[in-house]
Amino acid sequence: MYQDAIVEEIHRIREEYSRSFNHDLKAIFADLQKQQAESEREVVSLSRKPGLTKRWSGRARDLGEDTKDISRRST
Repeated sequence: MYQDAIVEEIHRIREEYSRSFNHDLKAIFADLQKQQAESEREVVSLSRKPGLTKRWSGRARDLGEDTKDISRRST
């Protein structure tokens, strides 16, 4: 099986970071929030904009009543 050196290094760093907080997720989260607050980078929200889903929900009706609505797929 092929092993990527970069992926292995990321796994090693992640394990060391987690071990430094005794694998405590709350402590890790608090540290990440602290790092984010101290960073000078802009924080961007990637959540969906509320109007985006409404904007496209009626697309099939706009194309015509006989057009199949593919926005709702059944499983």
